[in-house]
Amino acid sequence: MKIGIGNDHVAVEYKNIIKEYLEEKGYEVVNFGTDSTERFDYPIAGEAVARAVVSGQVDKGILICGTGVGISLSANKVNGIRAVVCSEPYTARLSRQHNNTNILAFGARVVGIELAKMIVDEWLAAEYEGGRHQKRLDMIADIERRQKNQ
Repeated sequence: MKIGIGNDHVAVEYKNIIKEYLEEKGYEVVNFGTDSTERFDYPIAGEAVARAVVSGQVDKGILICGTGVGISLSANKVNGIRAVVCSEPYTARLSRQHNNTNILAFGARVVGIELAKMIVDEWLAAEYEGGRHQKRLDMIADIERRQKNQ
Protein backbone atom coordinates (compact mmCIF):
# COMPACT_ATOMS: atom_id res chain seq x y z
CA MET A 1 0.00 0.00 0.00
CA LYS A 2 1.18 3.49 -0.86
CA ILE A 3 0.49 6.27 1.65
CA GLY A 4 0.81 9.99 1.02
CA ILE A 5 1.95 12.00 4.02
CA GLY A 6 1.76 15.73 4.45
CA ASN A 7 2.59 18.19 7.21
CA ASP A 8 3.31 21.77 8.09
CA HIS A 9 6.35 23.22 9.87
CA VAL A 10 5.02 22.27 13.31
CA ALA A 11 4.87 18.57 12.46
CA VAL A 12 8.17 17.88 10.70
CA GLU A 13 9.47 15.63 13.47
CA TYR A 14 6.18 13.71 13.73
CA LYS A 15 6.04 13.28 9.95
CA ASN A 16 9.54 11.82 9.89
CA ILE A 17 8.82 9.43 12.76
CA ILE A 18 5.50 8.24 11.29
CA LYS A 19 7.05 7.90 7.82
CA GLU A 20 9.85 5.72 9.17
CA TYR A 21 7.38 3.73 11.30
CA LEU A 22 5.24 2.98 8.25
CA GLU A 23 8.19 2.10 6.03
CA GLU A 24 9.40 -0.37 8.66
CA LYS A 25 5.98 -2.03 8.40
CA GLY A 26 6.37 -2.34 4.61
CA TYR A 27 4.31 0.64 3.44
CA GLU A 28 5.56 2.89 0.68
CA VAL A 29 5.31 6.50 1.86
CA VAL A 30 5.28 9.54 -0.43
CA ASN A 31 6.16 12.85 1.22
CA PHE A 32 3.99 15.83 0.25
CA GLY A 33 4.89 17.92 3.28
CA THR A 34 7.69 20.20 4.27
CA ASP A 35 10.99 19.07 5.71
CA SER A 36 11.73 22.53 7.09
CA THR A 37 10.72 24.13 10.36
CA GLU A 38 10.33 27.44 8.52
CA ARG A 39 6.69 28.56 8.39
CA PHE A 40 4.75 26.45 5.88
CA ASP A 41 1.07 26.84 5.06
CA TYR A 42 -0.76 23.58 5.85
CA PRO A 43 -3.37 23.96 3.05
CA ILE A 44 -0.62 23.26 0.52
CA ALA A 45 0.15 19.84 1.99
CA GLY A 46 -3.52 19.09 2.72
CA GLU A 47 -4.53 19.68 -0.87
CA ALA A 48 -1.50 17.86 -2.30
CA VAL A 49 -2.20 14.67 -0.34
CA ALA A 50 -5.93 14.88 -1.09
CA ARG A 51 -5.33 15.21 -4.83
CA ALA A 52 -2.89 12.30 -4.72
CA VAL A 53 -5.52 10.14 -3.01
CA VAL A 54 -8.30 11.10 -5.43
CA SER A 55 -6.09 10.54 -8.48
CA GLY A 56 -4.93 7.13 -7.23
CA GLN A 57 -1.29 8.19 -6.98
CA VAL A 58 -1.51 6.96 -3.37
CA ASP A 59 -4.01 4.67 -1.66
CA LYS A 60 -4.53 6.67 1.52
CA GLY A 61 -3.23 9.81 3.18
CA ILE A 62 -1.98 10.94 6.55
CA LEU A 63 -1.84 14.62 7.48
CA ILE A 64 -0.22 16.24 10.49
CA CYS A 65 -0.26 19.84 11.66
CA GLY A 66 -0.52 21.40 15.11
CA THR A 67 -4.04 20.11 15.80
CA GLY A 68 -4.87 18.20 12.62
CA VAL A 69 -7.87 20.45 12.08
CA GLY A 70 -6.64 23.01 9.54
CA ILE A 71 -4.84 20.51 7.34
CA SER A 72 -7.86 18.16 7.31
CA LEU A 73 -10.23 21.02 6.45
CA SER A 74 -8.03 21.79 3.45
CA ALA A 75 -8.06 18.16 2.32
CA ASN A 76 -11.84 17.91 2.71
CA LYS A 77 -12.30 20.69 0.15
CA VAL A 78 -11.19 18.21 -2.54
CA ASN A 79 -14.15 16.22 -3.89
CA GLY A 80 -13.90 12.55 -2.98
CA ILE A 81 -11.97 13.11 0.22
CA ARG A 82 -13.22 12.00 3.59
CA ALA A 83 -10.53 13.20 6.00
CA VAL A 84 -10.92 12.69 9.73
CA VAL A 85 -9.07 14.20 12.68
CA CYS A 86 -8.43 11.64 15.40
CA SER A 87 -6.93 11.99 18.85
CA GLU A 88 -7.51 8.38 19.87
CA PRO A 89 -7.60 4.96 18.15
CA TYR A 90 -11.32 4.16 18.56
CA THR A 91 -12.49 7.02 16.35
CA ALA A 92 -9.77 6.20 13.82
CA ARG A 93 -11.03 2.62 13.51
CA LEU A 94 -14.71 3.56 13.31
CA SER A 95 -14.01 6.29 10.77
CA ARG A 96 -12.71 3.62 8.41
CA GLN A 97 -15.39 1.04 9.23
CA HIS A 98 -18.38 3.40 8.99
CA ASN A 99 -17.23 6.37 6.89
CA ASN A 100 -14.58 4.83 4.65
CA THR A 101 -12.24 7.71 5.44
CA ASN A 102 -9.35 7.97 3.04
CA ILE A 103 -7.23 10.50 4.95
CA LEU A 104 -6.28 10.45 8.62
CA ALA A 105 -5.19 13.63 10.38
CA PHE A 106 -3.88 14.28 13.86
CA GLY A 107 -2.15 17.02 15.76
CA ALA A 108 1.50 17.04 16.74
CA ARG A 109 0.56 19.42 19.57
CA VAL A 110 -2.34 17.21 20.69
CA VAL A 111 -1.20 13.58 20.81
CA GLY A 112 2.07 12.01 21.86
CA ILE A 113 4.00 10.14 19.21
CA GLU A 114 3.28 6.68 20.64
CA LEU A 115 -0.45 7.44 20.67
CA ALA A 116 -0.13 8.74 17.11
CA LYS A 117 1.35 5.37 16.09
CA MET A 118 -1.57 3.55 17.72
CA ILE A 119 -4.04 5.81 15.90
CA VAL A 120 -2.31 5.14 12.58
CA ASP A 121 -2.26 1.38 13.23
CA GLU A 122 -5.98 1.22 14.05
CA TRP A 123 -6.90 3.35 11.05
CA LEU A 124 -4.83 1.30 8.61
CA ALA A 125 -6.01 -2.05 9.98
CA ALA A 126 -9.72 -1.22 9.83
CA GLU A 127 -11.80 -1.96 6.75
CA TYR A 128 -14.94 -0.29 5.46
CA GLU A 129 -18.01 -2.33 6.39
CA GLY A 130 -20.32 -1.03 3.65
CA GLY A 131 -23.91 -2.14 4.11
CA ARG A 132 -26.01 0.33 6.06
CA HIS A 133 -23.18 2.88 5.97
CA GLN A 134 -23.13 3.15 2.18
CA LYS A 135 -26.36 5.17 2.07
CA ARG A 136 -24.70 7.98 4.03
CA LEU A 137 -21.56 7.93 1.90
CA ASP A 138 -23.77 8.18 -1.17
CA MET A 139 -25.44 11.20 0.40
CA ILE A 140 -22.05 12.83 0.99
CA ALA A 141 -21.08 12.16 -2.64
CA ASP A 142 -24.38 13.73 -3.72
CA ILE A 143 -23.50 16.90 -1.79
CA GLU A 144 -20.21 17.03 -3.70
CA ARG A 145 -21.99 16.59 -7.03
CA ARG A 146 -24.42 19.39 -6.22
CA GLN A 147 -21.51 21.68 -5.26
CA LYS A 148 -19.89 21.09 -8.66
CA ASN A 149 -23.10 22.15 -10.40
CA GLN A 150 -23.57 25.45 -8.57
